[in-house]
Amino acid sequence: MAQIISASIDLTKLDKSKIIPGKNGQKFYPLNIIVNDEKNKFDQDVSITDSQTKEQRSAKEKRNYLGNGKVVWEKAKTIQGSEVPGNNSSAADDDHDGLPF
Repeated sequence: MAQIISASIDLTKLDKSKIIPGKNGQKFYPLNIIVNDEKNKFDQDVSITDSQTKEQRSAKEKRNYLGNGKVVWEKAKTIQGSEVPGNNSSAADDDHDGLPF
C-alpha cells in the first residue's frame, strides 16, 4: 500500500560515526522508519530511529529517537474477488443465477 509520510529529524542526534560514505562524496545514514497503528497525542503515527545491529536489538538497547511524523496520504486498498463486501457467492451459486449460460 502506498503512503506519503511527512517527518523531520533532529540532526544534532545523529551519530556521526554511523555515516556511510558513498560514491562521488555521497553520505548515507542508516535509520528505521516505523509506522504505528495508533496516533500519539500530537496526531503522529511515525517514529524515526537509528538503525540497530542484531546484537543491539538482542541486548534490548534503548533506541536513539531522531524524529517523528505522520502519514499524510494513503492509497486505498484494492479489494479483490471474495473480499468484496456483500459478495458471498460461490461457484455453486453460479449454476442458479437465472442466466441461460
